[in-house]
Amino acid sequence: MDAFDRHILRILQQDGRMSNQQLADEVGLSAAACWRRVNALENKKVIRKYAALVDSDAVEQGLCVLVMVSLLRHSVDETKAFEAAMKVCEEVLQCYAVTGNADFVLRVMVSDIKAYDRFLNDKVFPLEGISQVHSNFALRKIKCETALKV
Repeated sequence: MDAFDRHILRILQQDGRMSNQQLADEVGLSAAACWRRVNALENKKVIRKYAALVDSDAVEQGLCVLVMVSLLRHSVDETKAFEAAMKVCEEVLQCYAVTGNADFVLRVMVSDIKAYDRFLNDKVFPLEGISQVHSNFALRKIKCETALKV
């Protein structure tokens, strides 16, 4: 990956809908050369996908909960079962296996506390092997970026 590729990535992280011609002009390449580079970045999965960033309050999903989950045992089967269950939960935007006091950290977005209660009771507590669940409610958003430093 060279300086042109990194420049392309920086720009696309800010505006993924920019036309190829606009991108080429900003980067200083011909449209054809720029398209080939973007295509190569997509094929190599450096660019995984394009998406719209939606305001959570505007779609009534403004309650952000950071959830720490501990398992009873650290068997491969229980870990895989938990991971598979979280992958299909639309409330879970991110799920990380972590070190420290918990085994997993989830970022959950829901409309309100009742929706979060339903999420816990319907999708987390019924899972076998759950030891503890600790919930931290976000009071306000200080920084929420999606662009990586490239």
